[in-house]
Amino acid sequence: MEVAATQLREAGLDGVSISDLMKAVDLTHGGFYGHFPSRDDLVAAALDKALTDGEASAVKSGSTRGKRTLKSVANSYLSKIHRDNPSAGCAVSALAGDVARSNIQNREIMSKHLEKYFDNITGVVGDECPRDLAISLMCMMVGAVTLSRVMTDPGRSDGVLQAARNAMLQLGQPENPSSTE
Repeated sequence: MEVAATQLREAGLDGVSISDLMKAVDLTHGGFYGHFPSRDDLVAAALDKALTDGEASAVKSGSTRGKRTLKSVANSYLSKIHRDNPSAGCAVSALAGDVARSNIQNREIMSKHLEKYFDNITGVVGDECPRDLAISLMCMMVGAVTLSRVMTDPGRSDGVLQAARNAMLQLGQPENPSSTE
């Protein structure tokens, strides 16, 4: 599952080859069917694994440096390292486009994980965080990483990440009662 989840994030849902996967884990192509009834079942299990691993990695990265904050989440997610390493990064930013065009099983798997991600962001920002804000922040992060991976100019790509990071931090700040419109 580990190898399949990595291949999925690297190559997308259609990029996972059963023969390449079986070679990578030193099993025969025929042995695959002893584990999964179909390629679709493998992809679904690998997608769930990639998303679960991403959740655990996000929580772990924050806990090693103290309490997770919106700034630490933004700095980690909207980083060059995350952008440049889709095989080790968030499966949502790597696969959302593929999953949107996929079968209902894969869409349900990602939907379930997205709800957890929204809850996670709510917890980081604080319980007073409106659900819509948590959803918006997640959309901003995923969109920024996805678009930064498309950009051919490294400076513009970095700029996309920085703009999203700045906007996230501004949106995630509590209202300043002394500010005027």
